[in-house]
Amino acid sequence: MKILHTSDWHIGRSLYGRKRYDEFLAFLNWLAALIESEGVDALLVAGDVFDTRTPSNRAQELYYRFLCKVAASKCHHVVIIAGNHDSPSFLNAPKELLRALNVHVVGSITENLEDEVILLKGVSGVPEAIVCAVPYLRDRDIRLVKAGESLEEKNINLIYGVKKHYADVCGIAREKQEKYNDIPVLGMGHLFTAGGKTIEGDGVRELYVGSLAHVGKDIFPRLIDYLALGHLHVPQMVGKSDHMRYAGSPIPMGYGEAKQDKSVVTVEFISQPLKIILHRVPCFQALERISGGMDEIIQRIDDLKSKDSNAWLEIEYTGTRIAGNLRGLVQEAVEGTLMEICRIKNKQVIERVISRTCEEYTLDDLDETDVFNRLLDTYEVAQDQRLELIRAHQEIITFFHEQDTNAE
Repeated sequence: MKILHTSDWHIGRSLYGRKRYDEFLAFLNWLAALIESEGVDALLVAGDVFDTRTPSNRAQELYYRFLCKVAASKCHHVVIIAGNHDSPSFLNAPKELLRALNVHVVGSITENLEDEVILLKGVSGVPEAIVCAVPYLRDRDIRLVKAGESLEEKNINLIYGVKKHYADVCGIAREKQEKYNDIPVLGMGHLFTAGGKTIEGDGVRELYVGSLAHVGKDIFPRLIDYLALGHLHVPQMVGKSDHMRYAGSPIPMGYGEAKQDKSVVTVEFISQPLKIILHRVPCFQALERISGGMDEIIQRIDDLKSKDSNAWLEIEYTGTRIAGNLRGLVQEAVEGTLMEICRIKNKQVIERVISRTCEEYTLDDLDETDVFNRLLDTYEVAQDQRLELIRAHQEIITFFHEQDTNAE
């Protein structure tokens, strides 16, 4: 049996206001072709299918059209779990209909753990694998809040909750495996493991208050033959375990990921060790960050011109001279090309403003935590009072991030 593991599509994500549907369409078409050419039997999508809980009509169209295309191929099964960006109820709503296409969706945990254990059968109806499809586990799903609980106690209880949930789901899988001649068990999850690599600007946020999310690989039962994870955008192993992997995001979420090799993973269960191959995802829209003085910026743009580049540019001016007409000069430099300027930052101006005790930032530069920390500074809150305030703020933000606006 051959599976393909991917995650973190974030369909619908924009970049400084620019829609990226052409990129998502190109990726999904490429992925469908790879599934066909590689003879993939099952596709595992480990969360963050969409970028928001209320995806646009265009984002939904791309998603459903892709699923129909895969269902018409030789790929027998698709298993999709929700990530922290997804709306559980939105993903779950059509799951009965999608099941007719052998698309299995697990948007959230339920009272019946059997819902997270999926038996994959071949064309002849013979069971070939078992999938422990564990979706993103929300704080309230896996622990009870206790009055007076310390941050350390919260973390301990969260780790215990995650570990227990995987143990319970894998316990059901073990019973099924014993019935079907020890067929492979595949695990899925959407979380942050200890030592995981992230990239500046990738949009990966902490999943739990107090930094628990960095769980150790020992929470996953040894029963799992291959663990398909989502959430981190850098393709990587968990620790040094080749069979525990993040597929990473297939499209750069921002300029911090622009130079990163993107991939999906195929795993073939023909022998031990498993045959694991990373397939590089083509770049569908070049992103180029240019930093330096004016001469360096113009020279780099000229270099890209000579290659007929269609890159989206992020320009950061770091020269010491005042460049009052920076935007006009850069716009003139890209005139008549396929390149577009997404953002221009004038570091020299920002530093000059900072020296006057005022910082020039846009909301693109700051997240909720940055804004809150600046408010603490503005109101001169004492350091010994900040920890509890920051924890309370994190809990509120996490609560809002996890609200399923599509549910009744």
